[in-house]
Amino acid sequence: MTGTAAKLGPPPPLPAGALRVTPLGGLGAIGRNMTAFEIDGRILIIDCGVLFPDMDQPGVDLILPDFSSLLDRLDDIEAIVLTHGHEDHIGAVPYLLTHKPDIPIVGSQFTLALIEAKLRERKIKPYTMTVTEGQTEALGPFECSFLAVNHSIPDALAVAVRTEAGVVLHTGDFKMDQLPLDGRVTDLAGFARLGEQGVDLLLSDSTNAEVPGFVTSEREIGPVLDETFRGAQGRIIVASFASHVHRVQQVLDSAVKHGRRVAFIGRSMVRNMGIARDLGLLQIPGGTLVSMDEASRLPDDQIVYMSTGSQGEPMSALGRMASGDHRHITIESGDTVILASSLVPGNETAVYGVINRLSRSGATVIHKDVAKVHVSGHSPAGELLYVLNVVKPSNFMPVHGEWRHLRAHARLALESGVPSDQIALVENGDVVDLVDGVARVVGHVDNDYIYVDGLAVGDVGEPVLTERRILGDGGFVSATVVVDSVTGKVVGGPTVSAKGFSEDRAAFDEVLPIITEALDKAAAEGVSDPHQLQQLVRRTVGRWVNETYRRRPMIVPHVIEVLVPSMTERNGPNALSE
Repeated sequence: MTGTAAKLGPPPPLPAGALRVTPLGGLGAIGRNMTAFEIDGRILIIDCGVLFPDMDQPGVDLILPDFSSLLDRLDDIEAIVLTHGHEDHIGAVPYLLTHKPDIPIVGSQFTLALIEAKLRERKIKPYTMTVTEGQTEALGPFECSFLAVNHSIPDALAVAVRTEAGVVLHTGDFKMDQLPLDGRVTDLAGFARLGEQGVDLLLSDSTNAEVPGFVTSEREIGPVLDETFRGAQGRIIVASFASHVHRVQQVLDSAVKHGRRVAFIGRSMVRNMGIARDLGLLQIPGGTLVSMDEASRLPDDQIVYMSTGSQGEPMSALGRMASGDHRHITIESGDTVILASSLVPGNETAVYGVINRLSRSGATVIHKDVAKVHVSGHSPAGELLYVLNVVKPSNFMPVHGEWRHLRAHARLALESGVPSDQIALVENGDVVDLVDGVARVVGHVDNDYIYVDGLAVGDVGEPVLTERRILGDGGFVSATVVVDSVTGKVVGGPTVSAKGFSEDRAAFDEVLPIITEALDKAAAEGVSDPHQLQQLVRRTVGRWVNETYRRRPMIVPHVIEVLVPSMTERNGPNALSE
Protein backbone atom coordinates (compact mmCIF):
# COMPACT_ATOMS: atom_id res chain seq x y z
CA MET A 1 0.00 0.00 0.00
CA THR A 2 1.30 3.43 -0.84
CA GLY A 3 1.15 5.89 2.03
CA THR A 4 2.68 9.11 3.27
CA ALA A 5 5.02 8.07 6.08
CA ALA A 6 7.79 10.21 4.56
CA LYS A 7 7.33 13.97 4.27
CA LEU A 8 6.35 14.85 0.72
CA GLY A 9 7.37 17.94 -1.18
CA PRO A 10 5.36 19.91 -3.72
CA PRO A 11 4.14 17.83 -6.68
CA PRO A 12 6.01 17.99 -10.01
CA PRO A 13 4.34 19.40 -13.14
CA LEU A 14 1.50 17.17 -14.31
CA PRO A 15 2.51 15.13 -17.35
CA ALA A 16 0.43 15.63 -20.49
CA GLY A 17 -2.54 13.31 -20.58
CA ALA A 18 -2.18 12.30 -16.92
CA LEU A 19 -4.91 12.72 -14.29
CA ARG A 20 -4.09 14.31 -10.95
CA VAL A 21 -6.29 13.48 -7.93
CA THR A 22 -5.93 15.61 -4.81
CA PRO A 23 -8.16 14.97 -1.77
CA LEU A 24 -8.56 18.28 0.07
CA GLY A 25 -10.75 16.81 2.81
CA GLY A 26 -12.61 13.68 3.88
CA LEU A 27 -9.58 11.66 4.96
CA GLY A 28 -8.71 11.08 8.59
CA ALA A 29 -11.99 12.54 9.86
CA ILE A 30 -15.70 12.30 9.05
CA GLY A 31 -16.35 15.53 7.20
CA ARG A 32 -15.18 18.32 4.84
CA ASN A 33 -15.21 15.95 1.88
CA MET A 34 -13.63 17.47 -1.21
CA THR A 35 -11.53 16.04 -4.05
CA ALA A 36 -9.96 17.91 -6.97
CA PHE A 37 -9.32 16.19 -10.31
CA GLU A 38 -7.02 17.81 -12.89
CA ILE A 39 -6.12 17.00 -16.48
CA ASP A 40 -4.72 19.23 -19.23
CA GLY A 41 -4.91 22.29 -17.00
CA ARG A 42 -8.61 21.91 -16.17
CA ILE A 43 -10.03 21.04 -12.74
CA LEU A 44 -13.16 19.19 -11.62
CA ILE A 45 -14.19 19.24 -7.95
CA ILE A 46 -16.30 16.49 -6.42
CA ASP A 47 -18.03 17.60 -3.19
CA CYS A 48 -17.18 20.58 -1.03
CA GLY A 49 -18.25 19.96 2.56
CA VAL A 50 -17.62 21.04 6.13
CA LEU A 51 -16.36 19.27 9.22
CA PHE A 52 -18.01 19.97 12.55
CA PRO A 53 -15.63 20.79 15.42
CA ASP A 54 -14.98 18.55 18.39
CA MET A 55 -14.17 19.27 22.03
CA ASP A 56 -10.56 20.18 21.16
CA GLN A 57 -11.66 23.09 18.97
CA PRO A 58 -13.54 25.40 21.37
CA GLY A 59 -15.44 28.31 19.87
CA VAL A 60 -15.15 27.02 16.30
CA ASP A 61 -18.38 26.82 14.31
CA LEU A 62 -17.23 24.93 11.20
CA ILE A 63 -14.05 23.60 9.61
CA LEU A 64 -13.54 24.07 5.87
CA PRO A 65 -11.31 22.37 3.33
CA ASP A 66 -8.15 24.29 2.51
CA PHE A 67 -8.85 26.07 -0.80
CA SER A 68 -5.42 27.72 -0.93
CA SER A 69 -4.08 25.48 -3.71
CA LEU A 70 -7.06 26.46 -5.90
CA LEU A 71 -7.45 30.17 -5.25
CA ASP A 72 -5.07 31.27 -8.01
CA ARG A 73 -6.67 28.78 -10.43
CA LEU A 74 -10.37 29.46 -9.98
CA ASP A 75 -10.80 30.11 -13.71
CA ASP A 76 -9.53 26.56 -14.39
CA ILE A 77 -12.40 24.95 -12.45
CA GLU A 78 -14.96 23.40 -14.81
CA ALA A 79 -17.56 22.60 -12.14
CA ILE A 80 -18.30 21.41 -8.64
CA VAL A 81 -20.08 18.05 -8.75
CA LEU A 82 -22.07 17.26 -5.59
CA THR A 83 -22.80 13.61 -4.82
CA HIS A 84 -25.57 14.38 -2.29
CA GLY A 85 -26.92 17.04 0.03
CA HIS A 86 -25.35 16.32 3.43
CA GLU A 87 -23.48 19.20 5.06
CA ASP A 88 -20.19 17.31 5.05
CA HIS A 89 -20.45 17.30 1.24
CA ILE A 90 -22.08 20.65 0.38
CA GLY A 91 -21.58 22.91 3.42
CA ALA A 92 -18.38 24.60 2.18
CA VAL A 93 -19.75 25.50 -1.27
CA PRO A 94 -20.83 29.02 -0.17
CA TYR A 95 -17.31 29.71 1.13
CA LEU A 96 -15.68 28.64 -2.15
CA LEU A 97 -18.21 30.58 -4.23
CA THR A 98 -17.40 33.69 -2.22
CA HIS A 99 -14.16 33.73 -4.22
CA LYS A 100 -15.85 33.03 -7.59
CA PRO A 101 -19.67 32.93 -7.59
CA ASP A 102 -20.09 31.65 -11.16
CA ILE A 103 -18.41 28.25 -10.75
CA PRO A 104 -21.03 25.81 -12.11
CA ILE A 105 -22.60 23.43 -9.59
CA VAL A 106 -23.76 20.02 -10.79
CA GLY A 107 -25.99 17.70 -8.80
CA SER A 108 -29.36 16.01 -8.41
CA GLN A 109 -32.59 17.97 -7.97
CA PHE A 110 -32.82 17.64 -4.19
CA THR A 111 -29.10 18.30 -3.67
CA LEU A 112 -29.23 21.48 -5.73
CA ALA A 113 -32.41 22.63 -3.98
CA LEU A 114 -30.61 22.34 -0.63
CA ILE A 115 -27.48 24.21 -1.75
CA GLU A 116 -29.49 26.89 -3.54
CA ALA A 117 -31.39 27.57 -0.32
CA LYS A 118 -28.07 27.99 1.53
CA LEU A 119 -26.70 30.28 -1.16
CA ARG A 120 -29.82 32.48 -1.16
CA GLU A 121 -29.10 33.29 2.48
CA ARG A 122 -25.73 34.66 1.31
CA LYS A 123 -27.24 36.43 -1.70
CA ILE A 124 -25.31 34.23 -4.14
CA LYS A 125 -27.18 33.16 -7.27
CA PRO A 126 -25.31 30.12 -8.60
CA TYR A 127 -25.17 28.59 -12.05
CA THR A 128 -26.49 25.04 -11.61
CA MET A 129 -26.97 21.96 -13.76
CA THR A 130 -29.45 19.31 -12.63
CA VAL A 131 -28.50 15.72 -13.44
CA THR A 132 -30.07 12.37 -12.71
CA GLU A 133 -28.97 8.74 -12.69
CA GLY A 134 -28.22 7.36 -16.14
CA GLN A 135 -27.22 10.78 -17.45
CA THR A 136 -23.81 11.65 -18.92
CA GLU A 137 -22.46 15.18 -19.22
CA ALA A 138 -19.24 16.54 -20.70
CA LEU A 139 -17.63 19.03 -18.32
CA GLY A 140 -14.59 20.19 -20.28
CA PRO A 141 -12.20 17.23 -20.56
CA PHE A 142 -14.21 15.33 -17.93
CA GLU A 143 -17.07 13.11 -19.11
CA CYS A 144 -19.21 12.46 -16.06
CA SER A 145 -21.76 9.66 -15.84
CA PHE A 146 -24.10 9.55 -12.86
CA LEU A 147 -25.35 6.43 -11.09
CA ALA A 148 -28.02 6.07 -8.42
CA VAL A 149 -26.84 5.13 -4.94
CA ASN A 150 -28.92 4.56 -1.83
CA HIS A 151 -28.03 6.67 1.20
CA SER A 152 -29.68 8.35 4.18
CA ILE A 153 -30.81 11.24 1.98
CA PRO A 154 -32.75 11.21 -1.31
CA ASP A 155 -31.17 11.68 -4.73
CA ALA A 156 -27.62 10.57 -3.87
CA LEU A 157 -25.33 9.85 -6.82
CA ALA A 158 -22.07 8.12 -7.64
CA VAL A 159 -19.94 9.69 -10.39
CA ALA A 160 -17.89 7.95 -13.07
CA VAL A 161 -15.34 10.37 -14.53
CA ARG A 162 -13.89 9.44 -17.94
CA THR A 163 -10.75 11.22 -19.06
CA GLU A 164 -7.89 10.68 -21.48
CA ALA A 165 -5.97 9.13 -18.56
CA GLY A 166 -8.65 6.57 -17.70
CA VAL A 167 -11.88 6.04 -15.78
CA VAL A 168 -12.36 7.03 -12.14
CA LEU A 169 -15.41 5.93 -10.14
CA HIS A 170 -16.30 8.00 -7.06
CA THR A 171 -19.04 6.21 -5.10
CA GLY A 172 -19.99 9.16 -2.88
CA ASP A 173 -21.68 7.96 0.32
CA PHE A 174 -23.72 4.83 -0.23
CA LYS A 175 -25.27 1.68 1.15
CA MET A 176 -27.06 -1.23 -0.50
CA ASP A 177 -30.48 -1.26 1.14
CA GLN A 178 -32.43 -3.73 -1.00
CA LEU A 179 -35.82 -2.45 0.15
CA PRO A 180 -35.43 1.36 0.36
CA LEU A 181 -38.52 3.41 1.15
CA ASP A 182 -38.32 5.28 -2.15
CA GLY A 183 -37.52 2.16 -4.20
CA ARG A 184 -34.24 3.71 -5.40
CA VAL A 185 -31.54 1.05 -4.99
CA THR A 186 -27.81 1.41 -5.53
CA ASP A 187 -27.07 0.75 -9.21
CA LEU A 188 -24.92 -2.35 -8.83
CA ALA A 189 -25.58 -3.27 -12.45
CA GLY A 190 -24.11 0.07 -13.48
CA PHE A 191 -21.09 -0.52 -11.22
CA ALA A 192 -20.65 -3.95 -12.82
CA ARG A 193 -20.83 -2.52 -16.36
CA LEU A 194 -18.14 -0.03 -15.47
CA GLY A 195 -16.08 -2.88 -14.03
CA GLU A 196 -16.37 -4.81 -17.28
CA GLN A 197 -15.29 -1.75 -19.27
CA GLY A 198 -12.40 -1.12 -16.86
CA VAL A 199 -12.12 1.22 -13.87
CA ASP A 200 -8.62 2.62 -13.45
CA LEU A 201 -9.23 4.16 -10.01
CA LEU A 202 -11.98 3.61 -7.44
CA LEU A 203 -12.65 6.10 -4.65
CA SER A 204 -15.08 4.52 -2.20
CA ASP A 205 -16.88 5.41 1.06
CA SER A 206 -15.00 3.89 4.03
CA THR A 207 -17.16 4.93 7.00
CA ASN A 208 -18.32 1.41 7.95
CA ALA A 209 -15.34 -0.56 6.64
CA GLU A 210 -14.72 -1.99 10.13
CA VAL A 211 -18.33 -3.20 10.49
CA PRO A 212 -18.89 -6.77 9.22
CA GLY A 213 -21.88 -7.91 7.22
CA PHE A 214 -24.60 -6.04 5.39
CA VAL A 215 -26.72 -3.00 6.17
CA THR A 216 -30.10 -3.19 7.93
CA SER A 217 -32.99 -1.85 5.86
CA GLU A 218 -34.49 1.53 6.71
CA ARG A 219 -37.88 -0.21 6.72
CA GLU A 220 -37.00 -1.92 10.00
CA ILE A 221 -37.17 1.44 11.79
CA GLY A 222 -40.90 1.81 11.12
CA PRO A 223 -42.14 -0.99 13.43
CA VAL A 224 -39.90 0.24 16.28
CA LEU A 225 -41.25 3.78 15.94
CA ASP A 226 -44.77 2.39 15.74
CA GLU A 227 -44.34 0.42 18.98
CA THR A 228 -42.79 3.41 20.74
CA PHE A 229 -45.63 5.71 19.64
CA ARG A 230 -48.20 3.15 20.81
CA GLY A 231 -46.73 3.07 24.33
CA ALA A 232 -46.09 6.81 24.75
CA GLN A 233 -48.53 8.59 27.07
CA GLY A 234 -47.22 12.15 26.72
CA ARG A 235 -45.45 14.25 24.14
CA ILE A 236 -43.06 12.62 21.67
CA ILE A 237 -39.94 14.44 20.53
CA VAL A 238 -37.92 12.86 17.72
CA ALA A 239 -34.45 14.20 16.89
CA SER A 240 -32.84 13.38 13.57
CA PHE A 241 -30.64 14.89 10.90
CA ALA A 242 -32.51 17.68 9.17
CA SER A 243 -31.88 16.04 5.79
CA HIS A 244 -33.04 12.51 6.60
CA VAL A 245 -36.27 12.63 4.61
CA HIS A 246 -36.92 8.89 4.86
CA ARG A 247 -36.63 8.93 8.66
CA VAL A 248 -38.97 11.92 8.88
CA GLN A 249 -41.42 10.13 6.57
CA GLN A 250 -41.58 7.19 8.95
CA VAL A 251 -42.15 9.51 11.90
CA LEU A 252 -45.00 11.18 10.01
CA ASP A 253 -46.51 7.79 9.14
CA SER A 254 -46.42 6.64 12.78
CA ALA A 255 -47.87 9.95 13.95
CA VAL A 256 -50.83 9.70 11.58
CA LYS A 257 -51.42 6.08 12.57
CA HIS A 258 -51.62 6.99 16.26
CA GLY A 259 -53.66 10.16 15.92
CA ARG A 260 -50.90 12.65 16.53
CA ARG A 261 -50.04 15.90 14.77
CA VAL A 262 -46.49 16.90 13.92
CA ALA A 263 -44.60 20.18 14.40
CA PHE A 264 -41.16 20.72 12.86
CA ILE A 265 -38.60 22.42 15.13
CA GLY A 266 -35.34 23.95 13.99
CA ARG A 267 -34.69 26.22 11.02
CA SER A 268 -32.89 23.60 8.94
CA MET A 269 -35.59 20.99 9.63
CA VAL A 270 -38.36 23.36 8.54
CA ARG A 271 -36.44 24.44 5.44
CA ASN A 272 -35.31 21.00 4.28
CA MET A 273 -38.64 19.28 4.83
CA GLY A 274 -40.38 22.10 2.96
CA ILE A 275 -38.05 21.50 0.01
CA ALA A 276 -38.60 17.72 0.20
CA ARG A 277 -42.39 18.19 0.26
CA ASP A 278 -42.32 20.58 -2.71
CA LEU A 279 -40.25 18.08 -4.73
CA GLY A 280 -42.60 15.20 -3.88
CA LEU A 281 -39.98 13.39 -1.79
CA LEU A 282 -41.94 13.73 1.46
CA GLN A 283 -45.61 12.78 1.66
CA ILE A 284 -47.46 14.74 4.34
CA PRO A 285 -51.17 13.90 4.77
CA GLY A 286 -53.43 16.94 5.02
CA GLY A 287 -53.89 18.27 8.53
CA THR A 288 -50.82 16.50 9.91
CA LEU A 289 -48.50 19.49 10.23
CA VAL A 290 -49.16 22.17 12.82
CA SER A 291 -47.33 25.29 13.92
CA MET A 292 -45.56 25.56 17.27
CA ASP A 293 -48.40 27.71 18.62
CA GLU A 294 -51.00 25.15 17.55
CA ALA A 295 -48.91 22.32 19.00
CA SER A 296 -48.72 24.00 22.40
CA ARG A 297 -52.53 23.97 22.60
CA LEU A 298 -52.89 20.26 21.79
CA PRO A 299 -53.09 17.54 24.48
CA ASP A 300 -49.71 15.94 25.17
CA ASP A 301 -50.79 12.61 23.71
CA GLN A 302 -51.69 14.19 20.38
CA ILE A 303 -48.42 15.85 19.37
CA VAL A 304 -45.03 14.87 17.95
CA TYR A 305 -42.17 17.35 17.69
CA MET A 306 -39.70 16.59 14.87
CA SER A 307 -36.48 18.29 15.89
CA THR A 308 -32.86 18.91 15.01
CA GLY A 309 -30.09 18.27 17.55
CA SER A 310 -29.42 14.55 17.32
CA GLN A 311 -25.66 15.17 17.67
CA GLY A 312 -25.84 17.04 20.97
CA GLU A 313 -25.25 20.47 19.44
CA PRO A 314 -25.78 22.93 22.32
CA MET A 315 -27.60 25.53 20.20
CA SER A 316 -29.85 23.06 18.39
CA ALA A 317 -33.52 22.68 19.29
CA LEU A 318 -32.99 19.49 21.30
CA GLY A 319 -29.86 20.88 22.96
CA ARG A 320 -31.81 23.91 24.18
CA MET A 321 -34.63 21.67 25.42
CA ALA A 322 -32.14 19.57 27.38
CA SER A 323 -30.65 22.66 29.02
CA GLY A 324 -34.06 24.20 29.72
CA ASP A 325 -33.49 27.14 27.35
CA HIS A 326 -36.05 26.36 24.63
CA ARG A 327 -38.69 29.08 24.45
CA HIS A 328 -41.54 26.72 23.54
CA ILE A 329 -40.78 23.34 25.11
CA THR A 330 -39.77 22.42 28.65
CA ILE A 331 -39.01 18.72 29.12
CA GLU A 332 -41.31 17.10 31.67
CA SER A 333 -41.93 13.71 33.20
CA GLY A 334 -43.93 11.63 30.73
CA ASP A 335 -42.20 12.98 27.61
CA THR A 336 -40.63 10.46 25.24
CA VAL A 337 -37.52 11.56 23.35
CA ILE A 338 -36.24 9.47 20.42
CA LEU A 339 -32.73 10.08 19.05
CA ALA A 340 -33.19 8.56 15.60
CA SER A 341 -29.66 8.96 14.31
CA SER A 342 -26.12 7.68 14.54
CA LEU A 343 -23.36 9.13 16.67
CA VAL A 344 -20.89 10.97 14.48
CA PRO A 345 -17.38 10.15 15.80
CA GLY A 346 -16.29 12.86 18.21
CA ASN A 347 -19.85 13.74 19.27
CA GLU A 348 -20.37 10.91 21.75
CA THR A 349 -19.73 12.97 24.89
CA ALA A 350 -22.08 15.75 23.80
CA VAL A 351 -24.86 13.32 22.85
CA TYR A 352 -24.69 11.35 26.10
CA GLY A 353 -24.67 14.62 27.98
CA VAL A 354 -27.94 15.58 26.29
CA ILE A 355 -29.39 12.13 27.07
CA ASN A 356 -28.50 12.52 30.74
CA ARG A 357 -30.00 16.00 30.99
CA LEU A 358 -33.21 14.85 29.30
CA SER A 359 -33.42 11.85 31.61
CA ARG A 360 -32.86 14.04 34.66
CA SER A 361 -35.85 16.15 33.58
CA GLY A 362 -38.03 13.04 33.61
CA ALA A 363 -38.10 12.09 29.93
CA THR A 364 -37.86 8.54 28.62
CA VAL A 365 -34.98 8.65 26.14
CA ILE A 366 -34.75 6.06 23.38
CA HIS A 367 -31.60 5.88 21.27
CA LYS A 368 -29.76 3.41 19.08
CA ASP A 369 -28.10 1.68 22.05
CA VAL A 370 -31.45 0.58 23.48
CA ALA A 371 -33.70 0.22 20.41
CA LYS A 372 -33.43 -0.02 16.63
CA VAL A 373 -34.30 3.61 15.95
CA HIS A 374 -31.45 4.13 13.51
CA VAL A 375 -29.75 2.29 10.67
CA SER A 376 -26.58 3.53 9.04
CA GLY A 377 -26.45 5.21 5.66
CA HIS A 378 -23.05 3.68 4.89
CA SER A 379 -22.16 0.24 3.56
CA PRO A 380 -20.42 -2.17 5.96
CA ALA A 381 -17.58 -4.48 4.98
CA GLY A 382 -19.69 -7.12 3.21
CA GLU A 383 -21.14 -4.56 0.82
CA LEU A 384 -17.80 -2.81 0.29
CA LEU A 385 -16.27 -6.14 -0.75
CA TYR A 386 -19.18 -6.68 -3.11
CA VAL A 387 -18.48 -3.34 -4.81
CA LEU A 388 -14.75 -4.06 -5.02
CA ASN A 389 -15.48 -7.41 -6.66
CA VAL A 390 -17.92 -6.09 -9.28
CA VAL A 391 -15.90 -2.94 -10.11
CA LYS A 392 -12.51 -4.73 -10.15
CA PRO A 393 -10.50 -1.48 -10.04
CA SER A 394 -6.90 -1.39 -11.16
CA ASN A 395 -6.13 1.15 -8.42
CA PHE A 396 -7.97 1.94 -5.20
CA MET A 397 -8.16 4.94 -2.87
CA PRO A 398 -10.30 4.67 0.28
CA VAL A 399 -12.02 7.96 1.13
CA HIS A 400 -14.56 9.33 3.63
CA GLY A 401 -13.40 8.02 6.97
CA GLU A 402 -11.07 8.21 9.92
CA TRP A 403 -7.71 6.50 9.61
CA ARG A 404 -9.01 3.27 11.11
CA HIS A 405 -11.77 3.19 8.48
CA LEU A 406 -9.37 3.94 5.61
CA ARG A 407 -6.97 1.20 6.66
CA ALA A 408 -9.78 -1.34 7.11
CA HIS A 409 -11.07 -0.51 3.62
CA ALA A 410 -7.57 -0.80 2.18
CA ARG A 411 -7.31 -4.29 3.69
CA LEU A 412 -10.61 -5.24 2.02
CA ALA A 413 -9.24 -4.05 -1.32
CA LEU A 414 -6.11 -6.10 -0.81
CA GLU A 415 -8.20 -9.19 -0.01
CA SER A 416 -10.30 -8.62 -3.15
CA GLY A 417 -7.21 -8.73 -5.36
CA VAL A 418 -6.09 -5.12 -5.80
CA PRO A 419 -2.25 -5.17 -5.79
CA SER A 420 -0.72 -3.71 -2.66
CA ASP A 421 1.33 -1.14 -4.57
CA GLN A 422 -1.83 0.10 -6.33
CA ILE A 423 -3.74 0.95 -3.14
CA ALA A 424 -3.24 4.65 -2.34
CA LEU A 425 -3.67 5.17 1.39
CA VAL A 426 -3.20 8.92 1.56
CA GLU A 427 -3.80 12.03 3.65
CA ASN A 428 -5.60 15.24 2.79
CA GLY A 429 -3.37 17.29 0.50
CA ASP A 430 -1.48 14.30 -0.90
CA VAL A 431 -1.29 14.37 -4.69
CA VAL A 432 -1.94 11.16 -6.63
CA ASP A 433 -1.19 10.99 -10.36
CA LEU A 434 -2.81 8.39 -12.61
CA VAL A 435 -0.27 7.76 -15.37
CA ASP A 436 -0.43 4.83 -17.81
CA GLY A 437 -3.02 3.10 -15.64
CA VAL A 438 -0.99 3.29 -12.41
CA ALA A 439 -1.78 5.60 -9.48
CA ARG A 440 1.19 6.97 -7.54
CA VAL A 441 1.60 9.50 -4.73
CA VAL A 442 3.83 12.24 -6.17
CA GLY A 443 3.69 15.13 -3.70
CA HIS A 444 1.70 17.18 -1.23
CA VAL A 445 -0.03 20.57 -1.23
CA ASP A 446 -0.73 22.69 1.84
CA ASN A 447 -3.82 21.44 3.62
CA ASP A 448 -4.62 23.07 6.93
CA TYR A 449 -7.88 23.17 8.82
CA ILE A 450 -9.63 26.43 7.95
CA TYR A 451 -11.75 27.47 10.93
CA VAL A 452 -14.98 29.43 10.75
CA ASP A 453 -15.29 31.34 13.99
CA GLY A 454 -18.40 33.53 13.99
CA LEU A 455 -18.07 35.76 10.93
CA ALA A 456 -14.32 35.22 10.68
CA VAL A 457 -12.97 32.65 8.21
CA GLY A 458 -9.36 31.57 8.59
CA ASP A 459 -8.52 34.15 11.28
CA VAL A 460 -8.29 31.48 13.98
CA GLY A 461 -5.44 28.99 13.87
CA GLU A 462 -3.88 26.37 16.10
CA PRO A 463 -2.11 28.91 18.36
CA VAL A 464 -5.45 30.55 19.22
CA LEU A 465 -7.11 27.17 19.80
CA THR A 466 -4.21 26.15 22.04
CA GLU A 467 -4.79 29.29 24.09
CA ARG A 468 -8.52 28.51 24.32
CA ARG A 469 -7.81 24.96 25.45
CA ILE A 470 -5.44 26.24 28.13
CA LEU A 471 -8.06 28.76 29.27
CA GLY A 472 -10.66 26.01 29.47
CA ASP A 473 -8.41 23.58 31.31
CA GLY A 474 -6.34 25.79 33.58
CA GLY A 475 -7.90 29.24 33.72
CA PHE A 476 -6.28 32.65 33.38
CA VAL A 477 -3.71 34.39 35.59
CA SER A 478 -2.64 38.01 35.15
CA ALA A 479 0.48 39.32 36.92
CA THR A 480 1.20 43.07 36.96
CA VAL A 481 4.30 44.82 38.27
CA VAL A 482 5.64 48.38 38.02
CA VAL A 483 9.42 48.80 37.53
CA ASP A 484 11.84 51.68 37.30
CA SER A 485 12.54 52.22 33.59
CA VAL A 486 16.20 52.96 34.34
CA THR A 487 17.16 50.39 36.97
CA GLY A 488 14.52 47.71 36.42
CA LYS A 489 13.80 47.59 40.15
CA VAL A 490 10.28 46.94 41.40
CA VAL A 491 8.59 50.15 42.54
CA GLY A 492 4.96 49.00 42.57
CA GLY A 493 3.22 45.68 43.06
CA PRO A 494 3.38 42.97 42.06
CA THR A 495 -0.33 42.10 41.93
CA VAL A 496 -1.85 38.87 40.66
CA SER A 497 -5.46 38.24 39.61
CA ALA A 498 -7.02 35.08 38.22
CA LYS A 499 -10.14 33.87 36.42
CA GLY A 500 -11.31 30.27 36.34
CA PHE A 501 -8.53 29.22 38.71
CA SER A 502 -9.44 29.63 42.35
CA GLU A 503 -12.05 31.50 44.37
CA ASP A 504 -9.56 32.04 47.22
CA ARG A 505 -8.41 35.68 46.99
CA ALA A 506 -5.26 34.84 48.91
CA ALA A 507 -4.30 31.97 46.60
CA PHE A 508 -1.40 33.91 45.05
CA ASP A 509 -0.12 35.78 48.10
CA GLU A 510 2.85 33.43 48.45
CA VAL A 511 4.14 34.10 44.93
CA LEU A 512 4.29 37.90 45.27
CA PRO A 513 7.63 38.08 47.15
CA ILE A 514 9.04 35.44 44.80
CA ILE A 515 8.24 37.66 41.79
CA THR A 516 9.83 40.68 43.50
CA GLU A 517 12.96 38.69 44.38
CA ALA A 518 13.33 37.43 40.79
CA LEU A 519 12.95 40.93 39.34
CA ASP A 520 15.35 42.51 41.84
CA LYS A 521 17.93 39.86 41.01
CA ALA A 522 17.48 40.60 37.30
CA ALA A 523 17.87 44.34 37.97
CA ALA A 524 21.10 43.68 39.84
CA GLU A 525 22.36 41.82 36.79
CA GLY A 526 21.52 44.79 34.58
CA VAL A 527 18.41 43.31 32.92
CA SER A 528 15.94 46.12 32.19
CA ASP A 529 14.34 45.14 28.84
CA PRO A 530 10.53 45.01 29.38
CA HIS A 531 10.07 41.93 27.20
CA GLN A 532 12.73 39.99 29.12
CA LEU A 533 11.15 41.04 32.41
CA GLN A 534 7.71 39.90 31.20
CA GLN A 535 9.12 36.48 30.31
CA LEU A 536 10.77 36.31 33.73
CA VAL A 537 7.45 37.05 35.45
CA ARG A 538 5.68 34.42 33.32
CA ARG A 539 8.27 31.75 34.13
CA THR A 540 8.30 32.60 37.82
CA VAL A 541 4.51 32.49 38.21
CA GLY A 542 4.20 29.41 35.99
CA ARG A 543 6.80 27.45 37.93
CA TRP A 544 5.19 28.35 41.27
CA VAL A 545 1.66 27.48 40.09
CA ASN A 546 2.81 24.15 38.68
CA GLU A 547 4.69 23.19 41.85
CA THR A 548 1.94 24.39 44.19
CA TYR A 549 -1.25 23.40 42.33
CA ARG A 550 -0.14 21.07 39.49
CA ARG A 551 -2.00 23.36 37.09
CA ARG A 552 -0.99 25.08 33.86
CA PRO A 553 -3.15 28.19 33.45
CA MET A 554 -2.64 30.85 30.82
CA ILE A 555 -0.31 33.44 32.35
CA VAL A 556 -0.29 37.00 31.02
CA PRO A 557 2.42 39.22 32.56
CA HIS A 558 2.29 43.02 32.49
CA VAL A 559 5.46 45.00 33.20
CA ILE A 560 4.79 48.72 33.44
CA GLU A 561 7.77 51.04 33.21
CA VAL A 562 7.82 54.38 35.03
CA LEU A 563 10.52 57.00 35.32
CA VAL A 564 11.38 57.34 39.00
CA PRO A 565 12.82 60.79 39.85
CA SER A 566 16.30 60.81 41.39
CA MET A 567 16.85 62.24 44.88
CA THR A 568 18.20 65.44 43.33
CA GLU A 569 15.11 65.77 41.13
CA ARG A 570 12.86 65.14 44.12
CA ASN A 571 14.57 67.58 46.56
CA GLY A 572 15.94 70.25 44.24
CA PRO A 573 19.48 71.16 43.04
CA ASN A 574 20.74 72.27 46.50
CA ALA A 575 19.52 69.21 48.38
CA LEU A 576 22.94 67.60 48.77
CA SER A 577 24.71 70.84 49.86
CA GLU A 578 22.20 71.35 52.58
